[in-house]
Amino acid sequence: MINLDDIRDPVKQEMKEFNKRFRNSVSSNIPLLNMVTGYVLRRKGKQMRPLFVFLSSKMTGEITESTYTAASLIELMHTATLVHDDVVDESNERRGVFSVNAIWKSKVAVLFGDYLLARGLLLAVRKKDYDLLEIISDASRQMSEGELLQIQKSRSLNIDIDTYYEVIRKKTATLIASCTACGAKASGASQSVVDKVYDLGIQIGMAFQIKDDLFDYQDHGVIGKPTGNDIKEKKFTLPLIYALNQADPGRRKSMIRQIKNGNRSQKVVNEVVRFVNDMGGIDFANRKMQEFKHRALESLNDFPASPARDSMKDLVEFTVSRKK
Repeated sequence: MINLDDIRDPVKQEMKEFNKRFRNSVSSNIPLLNMVTGYVLRRKGKQMRPLFVFLSSKMTGEITESTYTAASLIELMHTATLVHDDVVDESNERRGVFSVNAIWKSKVAVLFGDYLLARGLLLAVRKKDYDLLEIISDASRQMSEGELLQIQKSRSLNIDIDTYYEVIRKKTATLIASCTACGAKASGASQSVVDKVYDLGIQIGMAFQIKDDLFDYQDHGVIGKPTGNDIKEKKFTLPLIYALNQADPGRRKSMIRQIKNGNRSQKVVNEVVRFVNDMGGIDFANRKMQEFKHRALESLNDFPASPARDSMKDLVEFTVSRKK
């Protein structure tokens, strides 16, 4: 199993420095804000997105002051998005611990997310890193579009594979693409190189989201969210979409009706999981995830050999092999 500590090795010192800077960038003279910030930072997770930024910078040039700005911008926006998502989804847990809104209620959570976004904007403006701000702002726009497209399609319980790909490209892949693109831009790389690593990030992000979708069909909730959570929320992900397309019209209609009327029932979740397995949805999603991974690895071969490139390859592999 690929180890994240080994992957971080080429940028280990830079990541340590980033963590110190990031904590300072969100400090406030408001005690409540500092309390919420401290709680969020204590469960900071794997920090894969800043890692993508630093590896991309080192792979395409050198880590600069702008690289630290880019990583902070990404982390501020990503954290704000997660906090807001928990409010929208009325989720009391994230990765096995209480969400911000579960402890401090939705009003504080929304305002805290707004505060993080504002700090990101101020950071970019003060550093005059407008190119980075443009990349990240465009990612934020696309993420919002992806969420709204998913809501629209989920209400009608009608989504095909092409629409699904559009949703996850906007919702997930554009954020990882903004990490790789910002890293390259911060290193002083040419626009053609920035475009190339942006496409790399899209391929990685597509694989990343399909892996997340597959977690929903695991027997155990090892990722800190209940198995079948997407099913309960009536989100049509790749395994389910493929299974529905393979079913005869009668069974397809019956399954959609059960999902629509299941009222978050575990019995319905178990039946949907069996249906998706029977129809080959898990195998299909795994194959597509591997295809996106291979495209990412192939594009990395266009960059000069270096420890950063090797770690980026390992990070791509980790994306699809992770257990949570």
